[in-house]
Amino acid sequence: MTTVLVTGATGFLGEHLCRVLVEQGDTVRGLARTRSAVLADLGVEHIRGDVLAGPELDTALAGVDAVFHLAGAVSRDPDDAQRMMRLHVDGTRRVLERMNAANVRRMVLASTSGTIGVSKDEEILDERAPYAEEIVAGWPYYASKIYQERLAFEHGERLGIEVVAVNPSLLLGPGDRRLSSTGDVRKFLKRQIPSVPVGGINFVDARDAAAATAKALTHGKAGERYLLGGPNWTMKEFFARLGRVANVAPPRLKLPSKLNRWGAALIEEIYRHRGKEPPFDRISVEMSEHFWWIDSRKAETELGFSARDPQLTLVDTVAYLRQGVDAD
Repeated sequence: MTTVLVTGATGFLGEHLCRVLVEQGDTVRGLARTRSAVLADLGVEHIRGDVLAGPELDTALAGVDAVFHLAGAVSRDPDDAQRMMRLHVDGTRRVLERMNAANVRRMVLASTSGTIGVSKDEEILDERAPYAEEIVAGWPYYASKIYQERLAFEHGERLGIEVVAVNPSLLLGPGDRRLSSTGDVRKFLKRQIPSVPVGGINFVDARDAAAATAKALTHGKAGERYLLGGPNWTMKEFFARLGRVANVAPPRLKLPSKLNRWGAALIEEIYRHRGKEPPFDRISVEMSEHFWWIDSRKAETELGFSARDPQLTLVDTVAYLRQGVDAD
């Protein structure tokens, strides 16, 4: 039996991970700023705190064997760039330094496939791909995650802490209470996506990503990353399949990239000027015109990762989101 700390335990991946860890017999402690009925039902010890400040992190680290570092924020708003950089980079540095003080020598870092697995072309990338710094420079979430990964590997090595990174693609499935990953599917259900992007998507069920993340503690190699993904579909195919599952007609309009981006930027500006949240934004449109295709064979071989039938993931995602959509 292992005693582990999960930072960001109340997030989408965090709750699924805690369930996996509890079911395999581990003693699980969660550090998060908010409470979760899911974790309470699982019997996870919850410590309310922040990775960036306060004594709670040291309390949470006392007596644990390893850390799953999931604490983070997801946003496409450029105004959130500094906040995400601080949380992902400074927060990870502080967790590693406090782990060192507590003599905890193993971290599994939850990153994203978008640090390396994104291309302007129809290319399927694996762990050998370089950081996609030029592509994601204007996308603050992914830029901050590149800096986080680098910091984790380099600082961990200096401190003598083994760091393994898992890099899931877009997380779908039930349980995304904050809509951190499934927000675009919800927009699809509400018919707020006007046109078909030209890019490609990869997604993975959060429950499958959680199982592989748990396995990375014992089977992942220090200093290595593991891409966790499902199908590589064009956006047209994704919307078509999602439409059949949800019984919602997918968008049919196709616009040139420049017109798509111009229209998104204009609508975003109008909505924000009125103090309202725009239905879509320029960065989301730019992202959807790239290919997020990845190869997960390394994780399949070394972590035993297996992605379920993507159709089942879409069915469960739609069923979960419809609870909220129908309530609006």
